[in-house]
Amino acid sequence: MIEVKKNNFFLNEEVNNCLNKIIKNKSFANGYIFYGAEGVGKKQTALQFIKEIFKQSSPSGNVEERITNNNHPDFLIIEPDSILATKSSRSSDLENTIKSGSEIIKIAQIRNIKTFLSQKSINSEKKIVLILDAHLLNEAASNCLLKTLEEPYNGIFILLTSKLNLLLDTIISRCQIVRFRSFSSEQIKSILQEYLDTSKLNINPKLKFEDLINSANGSPDQLLKNIEIWNDFSDEIISKLDSPIKNSLEILEISKSITEKLEIFQQIYLVNLIQTIWWRKTKNIDLVKKLENLKYFLSKNIQSRLAWEITFLKISMEDL
Repeated sequence: MIEVKKNNFFLNEEVNNCLNKIIKNKSFANGYIFYGAEGVGKKQTALQFIKEIFKQSSPSGNVEERITNNNHPDFLIIEPDSILATKSSRSSDLENTIKSGSEIIKIAQIRNIKTFLSQKSINSEKKIVLILDAHLLNEAASNCLLKTLEEPYNGIFILLTSKLNLLLDTIISRCQIVRFRSFSSEQIKSILQEYLDTSKLNINPKLKFEDLINSANGSPDQLLKNIEIWNDFSDEIISKLDSPIKNSLEILEISKSITEKLEIFQQIYLVNLIQTIWWRKTKNIDLVKKLENLKYFLSKNIQSRLAWEITFLKISMEDL
């Protein structure tokens, strides 16, 4: 794992100032939507926001540890169902779980919120519900959540999403949107210098650092994952991924290696990196579109090895 030197690695100054004003003035809305790309600090910021809210009610109540360990009596976290089923006891971090493309938030989970809110707060003035990947609410769950938002209650809702367009308009209208903007390349460089021990990054010399930054789509978290994923491969495989592959046998071997070594969400990060490198070398828009289609198939968990093979074989027939 890459070592982070400070805890506020994902601090977004604009968002942080906004939330600090809300806490200082105690001007809490019934619902918030934290919206932005994956890996820009929505979950980390939400947890810190929740801790600060609870500290106002019980400053000496060991709030930090209880929220971190998810055992605060007035805090409920809702996650997509299949992620809950596959999560290891060690992993409390959504980003460390396998994203298979089939996760949903079910109505039973939203009904559990109603039960939770019907009970009196124990250590704080309000109860707080955090919903991760809220765009994965199914239709029944969305309608149930809408009714819950409309009813009087003693809680605060915080919904995290990277796909605002998939939420019901009526849910959006009942929440205050907090926008998390992607980081610029210069900001990511500054973050690396300030928060990371760059001497331990161990970036493969065959990889241009600019490609790593450009492939991260403004996400420091994705940048770190790209580095770790790339460093997992042998120099032989890296050299073959350095440019579009022409040899059919190599395509089959590399596709097999990628799908055996990496989980689906890691494969998607790898496609982003390959896309960046190959675009810099070829400036071929059709190649980029084929890799974009590959990401779509991977996100739907559709025979990943076959998806890699077909994509690489199609690209190999391009006149680059």
